[in-house]
Amino acid sequence: MAAVSALGLTAALGGCGLTGDSGDVTLRLVAADYGDSESNGSQKYWDKLVTAYEAEHPGVTVDVTVYSWNDVDAKVKEMVDAGKAPDMAQIGAYADYAAAGLLYRADDLLSIPVQADFVAQFADAGRVRDVQYGIPFASSTRLLFYNKTLFEKAGISAPTTWKELAADAEALKAQGVKTPYALPLGAEEAQAETMQWLLSGGGGYTDSDLGTYSIDSAENVATFDWLKDNLVGKDLTGPVAPGELNRADAFAAFAAGDVGMLNGHPSLMQMAKKKGVKFGMVPMPGIDGPSKVSMGVADWMMAFKENGHAEEVGDFLDFVYDKQNVLDFSREYDLLPVTNSASTVMTAAKQDADLKPFLEQLPLSELYPVGRTSWAEVSVDIKKRIGRTVTSGGSPSAILGGLQSTATRAESAE
Repeated sequence: MAAVSALGLTAALGGCGLTGDSGDVTLRLVAADYGDSESNGSQKYWDKLVTAYEAEHPGVTVDVTVYSWNDVDAKVKEMVDAGKAPDMAQIGAYADYAAAGLLYRADDLLSIPVQADFVAQFADAGRVRDVQYGIPFASSTRLLFYNKTLFEKAGISAPTTWKELAADAEALKAQGVKTPYALPLGAEEAQAETMQWLLSGGGGYTDSDLGTYSIDSAENVATFDWLKDNLVGKDLTGPVAPGELNRADAFAAFAAGDVGMLNGHPSLMQMAKKKGVKFGMVPMPGIDGPSKVSMGVADWMMAFKENGHAEEVGDFLDFVYDKQNVLDFSREYDLLPVTNSASTVMTAAKQDADLKPFLEQLPLSELYPVGRTSWAEVSVDIKKRIGRTVTSGGSPSAILGGLQSTATRAESAE
């Protein structure tokens, strides 16, 4: 973040060229907190960035309020429902607001160079009915983490296929490992683990050709049949039943050295390092080899039309997405950049070597269907029901069929 203040002029030239002679304007931004302690909270990041911006833009004040991820989406909804929408919100979803006609189009705000710099699949994921309203802000992909110490003791190597993953899990179990594979299908983030497995099985939440939900496809049913029969049914998962295991608890168990393998994002690296766990990372295994598609996740910036100020908002956002500012944020919070220019720098930089495996997955990543207003309801239903697919009495075909019904109904109401 030390270089942010030197970028004010550059960012201003790239944007709308505001000089402050159009009258005093205050912009309100509500943002999510990516920090894991008070010392690195996002409020400090935004305060420093805003100070740099305001120094180059007299007459423009940017007021940033940061909330935890547990609260930020609800806070913004409360403000919008009360007729007091912020000028900008950096939160987890945008589609409902876009469908209600509350947001500016991205091309009403951003300069052409900034629009052109976004990683293509993230820009595409920000579209509702072929118009981009959601502006990608931060991203992440997933890799399979494995405990090197446990693998060495078991005499095994990192898996590249499902068959190898199951065999590795069996070998780990034979060595007394508490949880050979952690399968978090609990309510916290079941939709993520589910999607990673669906993609590795050649399926996914939607049909890429038809553009419709395909949750109960033959490929998806086969994936959960395999999980049920080859991992869960053979007692190779834990430390609790998959439907009761949340992602945070799975990460904590891996950092404690009790888990052999699990899917993880960049933040798990720091957790494991702090606990002294030696780990490796490889692409998610697939049926016949490494998965050809990885799961990507993006958080979103959006601008509400309620207060006007499109020109000022656009100029500030051009500054936010300046290459150095994107790099500073990504490095501070171990996230992946959403712009090509920052991705190119991080891929080549020695200081970002730990993130390189995740960066390499970006071009291969597929995101949740966040451009559908139906996704919010579908995601909630997945969190509630997907854990049952791998229980002894559960039927993957029936449960995925029920989720498909939810998706079809929600899509019809969109």
